[in-house]
Amino acid sequence: MKKIVLMIVAMAVITLHAHAQKDTIKVKKIKKDTVARSLPSPISSLPFPVSDWDGAPLIGADATAPDYPLQKALGITKSKVKIYGWVDVGGDISSSKHSNAPTSYDLIPNSVFLDQVGLKFDKQPNTVQTDHFDYGFLSTTIFGTDYRYTTGKGYFSDQLLKHNNKYGVDPAEIYGLLYFPKVADGLLVKVGRFISPADIEAQWATDNYLYTHSLMFTVDPYTFTGAQATFKLGSHWQLEVGIHGGNDVAPWSKAASVNGLLMARWVSNDNDDSIYGGINALGAGKYKDNHDDLQMVVATWGHKFNETLHMMTEVYYMWQHDALVGGTVIDGPPQPFYTNVGAGSPIPGAAQAVGAVNYFQIKLSTHDYISIRNGYLSDPQGNRTGFATSYSDHTIGFVHHFNNYIRIRPEIRYERAYANGITPYDNGTKRDQYSAAMDLIVRF
Repeated sequence: MKKIVLMIVAMAVITLHAHAQKDTIKVKKIKKDTVARSLPSPISSLPFPVSDWDGAPLIGADATAPDYPLQKALGITKSKVKIYGWVDVGGDISSSKHSNAPTSYDLIPNSVFLDQVGLKFDKQPNTVQTDHFDYGFLSTTIFGTDYRYTTGKGYFSDQLLKHNNKYGVDPAEIYGLLYFPKVADGLLVKVGRFISPADIEAQWATDNYLYTHSLMFTVDPYTFTGAQATFKLGSHWQLEVGIHGGNDVAPWSKAASVNGLLMARWVSNDNDDSIYGGINALGAGKYKDNHDDLQMVVATWGHKFNETLHMMTEVYYMWQHDALVGGTVIDGPPQPFYTNVGAGSPIPGAAQAVGAVNYFQIKLSTHDYISIRNGYLSDPQGNRTGFATSYSDHTIGFVHHFNNYIRIRPEIRYERAYANGITPYDNGTKRDQYSAAMDLIVRF
């Protein structure tokens, strides 16, 4: 009897052990299968400029650029290094006569101008695979009036900060990429000068829903220089941790200050919702050497109603200490399109700003869509715009793609300031502004 009992116990142990091994194998298999390298793109591109929710770089998605005409003309279509660019020419009719500021990027009223010529050199690491380390890099240089917004102090910044030039050049992005597939579910490290998260709107004409920008985007950080690590955590989460020298400043500039970055991106199971937010700059937050050190808490929410309708919403809160009215100082000389030069009055304590914007998109065809944008900016001390007031801006635009390389973006817009007696528009003479604008983008 004792032998039988021992035999039964032994068989039970063996069975349980085998079952445990089977469960362990099953769990590992489930984990491997459910950690998707990339969820399907929720948005169609074309006609929209992007196909994924905000939060790039996306580990597990193929970010390799297509072969544009320049790549083909050079005969290097088999190269992993992609060379491409675009030309963006814009114009507007405005109720203002001299300046559309604080509107961007169509700064100059009732004229046609070169917004930006962009040139990219790009090699993306393969983050779809999980077998081996990979690397890449990206550089973006622009020339045009739009350099005035992307300029970082210390990066050829005398063009703007000392000379207030209409046109200029800016090496707005230049960074390396290191991909480690075995860390978490993938780790991508970015080192260099890169675009600050987490805007709906983008610095490059090719990546925007509309031609002009909301006021809240106009006055927030554009680039950081430092290091950012992006961790993929399962199918629906990414975490970003970084360190940088502050907004729109080179780390070797006297104006630089150490800031930390912590952002997270989540996508719902049905891929119809995404939230991307956190702190993109947190440090001393002290205005330094006539330059801003913006501290920022920001979040974007994307929602897809169906294949025809989707929207994006962004909110932020920014602050810094001991700043000046008008923010970073442009020493001059004044130009008709921008006269707000020289140092503004000191702002004791904390200068604050609150921004919000909603983009609502209607797909009309594979080449056309309508975008409706409503924005809000509160600038109570005038640190961001030079005028202590709150604003709203309202824009309706139509976008048509002639083909993969050429598109136009006509729009109409109305904006106004709300504080009594405050007139920010047309060099401080008007309370509101009407405009109709359009640009033409040609990729090469």
